[in-house]
Amino acid sequence: MPESVIAFLGSPENWVGWGVVVFLGIVLFVGGFKKVAEALDAKSATIQADLDEAARLRAEAEALLAEIRAQREDAEKQTAAMLKNAEEDAARLAVEAKAKLEETIARRTALAERKIANAEAQAAAEVKAAAAELATEAAERLLAARVAAAKSDPSVDAAIAQLAGRLQ
Repeated sequence: MPESVIAFLGSPENWVGWGVVVFLGIVLFVGGFKKVAEALDAKSATIQADLDEAARLRAEAEALLAEIRAQREDAEKQTAAMLKNAEEDAARLAVEAKAKLEETIARRTALAERKIANAEAQAAAEVKAAAAELATEAAERLLAARVAAAKSDPSVDAAIAQLAGRLQ
């Protein structure tokens, strides 16, 4: 064998190169490249399906987010309206309560004034009645004292005698 062939066969790089060529030939003969291509295509299809699903989920999430934002804005508007109504109701109720309080105070003041006037009138009547009673008792005592002292008053006896004479 020529020396170039021996050198060629003695080199490990050449053996590796021939081994790779033989391996690739066997893989080609068995259909390995086709199977690898099919596996890569299947994996690519799976990845594409996952990407499509992710895009669909993202679109749904964005739609849901938009809906939630719209609901939040609506809820904020409703809350603002409810707060405004509550403030208006509170102001109206405060005015009504003030008016009712003033009315109640006026009624109670009038009632108290009537009670005071009645009490004054009753007290005046009681004072008058007591004064009249005292005056009556004093007059009674005074007359009783005069009558007791005047049992034998000559002028009274004379007046009675004259009356008797005139009447006959």
